[in-house]
Amino acid sequence: MDRKPLTREFFDRSVLDVAPDLLGRTLVRRGPDGVVELRITEVEAYAGEVDPGSHAFRGRTARNDVMFGPPGHAYVYFTYGMWHCLNLVCGPEGRASGVLLRAGEVRRGAELARPRRLSARSDKELAKGPARLATALAVDRTLNGSDVVGGTAAGAPAADGPLGVLRGTPVAPDLVRSGPRTGVGGDGAHQPWRFWIDGDPTVSPYRAHVPRRRRS
Repeated sequence: MDRKPLTREFFDRSVLDVAPDLLGRTLVRRGPDGVVELRITEVEAYAGEVDPGSHAFRGRTARNDVMFGPPGHAYVYFTYGMWHCLNLVCGPEGRASGVLLRAGEVRRGAELARPRRLSARSDKELAKGPARLATALAVDRTLNGSDVVGGTAAGAPAADGPLGVLRGTPVAPDLVRSGPRTGVGGDGAHQPWRFWIDGDPTVSPYRAHVPRRRRS
C-alpha cells in the first residue's frame, strides 16, 4: 500500500472523477486513544448547487459552509438527531461539491472501533454504512473543516491532524460499479452517483428513498 498522502490537486477535480477514484484509498483517523485506518469501499458524489440531492443545492449556509471552501477538507454533518456523516470536499473553491464516505474496511485499529460499534456482528460491519463509518472512527462535528491532505505537493508528508487520506491501492476500473444514490429522492433520485467495489462484503445495501408521510 502506498503510504503517501493524496494531494490537494487530487481533490481539486470534478466530484464525478474524485468519487470513484477514492475507492481503495486509505482513510486515517488519529485520536487520543490511537489510530484507525480504513480502506474506502463505497462512496456517493454530491454536486453542490446543481444537484437537488446536495446540502448545497439551495446555496451557502452556516451548516454547509465548508463545502464551498478549498478542496481536501472534511465536511461533517449531523443527521436524524443522532448520527454523523463524513464527506470529503472536492472541486474548485467556491463551487460546493463533496463525496460522502458510505462504507469501508477497517484494516488497523479494529480494537478501537469495536467498542464504538457494539451492534456490529463482525468486523465487516464496523463501517458498513455512512453513520456506522463515522461512529467506528469517532467522527463528529468537531472534525468539520479538518484538512485531510496535509500538503499541497506530491509526496508531501502526512499531517499529524485527526484525519488524513493516503494513496492506498486504487481499485482496478473493472471492479468499480455505480448506481443510484441511497435514500435520495426527487430530481436527484436516479443519478448513478453511488460508486462501490464489486463484491466487497463491507459495502452497504442499497435503499431507495421513501417519502415521509405528511401529518394530517
